[in-house]
Parts: sequence; C-alpha cells; structure tokens
Amino acid sequence: MASEVVAFFFDVVDAVKLLKACKGNGEEFINEFMSISKTSHVNSVALLEFCLKGNKKKALVYEFVLNGSLEKYIHNNDPVTNPPLSWERLHRIAKGITRGLKYLHRVCNTRILHFDIKPNNILLDKNFNPKISDFGLAKLCSKTHSIVTMLDARGTIGYIAPEVWNRHFGGASHKSYVYSYGMMILEMMGGKHNNINAEVTSHSSELYFPH
Repeated sequence: MASEVVAFFFDVVDAVKLLKACKGNGEEFINEFMSISKTSHVNSVALLEFCLKGNKKKALVYEFVLNGSLEKYIHNNDPVTNPPLSWERLHRIAKGITRGLKYLHRVCNTRILHFDIKPNNILLDKNFNPKISDFGLAKLCSKTHSIVTMLDARGTIGYIAPEVWNRHFGGASHKSYVYSYGMMILEMMGGKHNNINAEVTSHSSELYFPH
C-alpha cells in the first residue's frame, strides 16, 4: 500500500523520486541523500523525507516546486499553458542558479559538486525562483583539494566539461560546473536543445561538445 501511495504522489506532483534497485547498487540514492541532506539554501531543493527498505524500495520526498523544470519553459511546445519567460526573468533565474552553486561549493562545510547542471535539473517555484535538484551524480569533496578524483565520467552528454569526459584536458575540479552552466545559459538564450548529433560515433568529441 505504501508503495502505491508513493507512486501516486510521484505521478501527481513530481515531489517524490523513486530510485530503482539497478541504479549503481544504491550509489545514486546515497549520493543524493548525503548531498541534499547537507544543504539548506533558497536555490537548492529541500529534502523532506526519505524511504529505504532493503535494496528494492528507495524514495526521496522533496518539497513541491510549483512551476516544474526550467526545461519546459525553454523548449516551450505550449505557449498558452507555459507562457514564454521574459529576458528579465531568465536573467534572475541565471543569477539564482549561480547563488545556489556558490553555496554548494563555498558555504557548505563539505563541498558538493553537482556534475549534472542542465535545464531539467533546475526547478522553478511559484515565483520562478530557481532551485537546483537531482543530486544523484553529485560528489562530496574537501575544500582543500582543487582536483577531484573520479573513476568514471558523470553528467549528461552535451553538458559534460571536457576534463570530466577526458583526462587529457586536465583534472576535474569544482570549477568543472562552469562548462555545464555555460551550455545551459546558451540553451536559455537560444530556446533550443544542444545540437547533439546522435549519428556520430560515441568516441567523437562532437557528441559530447556540440557546436
């Protein structure tokens, strides 16, 4: 019964995130819980409750964010339901995201690296204030270390910084989010998805770094 209630809320308000057992043997759940439980900022989504039952039932209960993700306003297919955002509002959203990132990187006792900044991970409240969400790929690290040790690349194709994807570009650090943030800003200005060519080979930089 409990799982049915959780599923109901997940479908209705998108405030409950269910994590499948196959996702990284629980790594994503631990990453998200450990990261979000350390945060308390107006530009970061708040975790209200969590549920952990064995390896099969994992759920994170977040505050309800009325206007959903930034992505649906950038790639707007229904101007009547989702009126276009003004340049002034987009500017305020961009500034709010930077405040949230600054908090994660400089204010928290343990630095939190999000590693998946993109439009659908930015939620907008009733006043269109942005809230950074989805910390499943986040990494906690000391503020004293400039280079972050990573066993594998993490993030979304089209937003991954070169040094995260390929070590030949240098070491990943807390500054690697700058690339992801920049790609998102370009998307906000252009109103269209990153121009990723799915036909190129998986080893081509063109897939990861769209023109």
